[in-house]
Amino acid sequence: MNLNATLIAQFVVFFILAWFTMTFVWPPLMKALDDRAQKIADGLAAADKGKEAMAVAEKRVQAELAGARDEGQKRIGDAEKRALVIIEEAKKMASEEAARILATAKNDADQQVTQAREALRADVASLAVKGAEQILKREVNAAAHADLLTQLKAEL
Repeated sequence: MNLNATLIAQFVVFFILAWFTMTFVWPPLMKALDDRAQKIADGLAAADKGKEAMAVAEKRVQAELAGARDEGQKRIGDAEKRALVIIEEAKKMASEEAARILATAKNDADQQVTQAREALRADVASLAVKGAEQILKREVNAAAHADLLTQLKAEL
């Protein structure tokens, strides 16, 4: 075999193989690599968008939490104000009830004092009649002297 012929044959086979590889093998391989690179780039872009969306959602969540806290504090404040109003109303009602009870008790006491005075007047009138009877040594007729006894009660 001739070295030059072998070398030429190897060059021809090499160029055919290079041409075949560049024509049929290399483009699908490059396309697959480009597709994979594009998928990776799309995945990274989606990850970045996801991070941005997560940051936006986190800010929105923080804003909602702050709003909820403010609303809760407002409701607590309103409840405390309402509790103070209810306490004041209860105090007012209690003082009115106490005044009413005091007035009723005062009226009852006045009625009892009046009744006691009337009873005392009747007892004093009775004692006065007995005393006068003893002094006069004769019996005084209460029915006959009813006007006199009524006048005596009024004076007492």
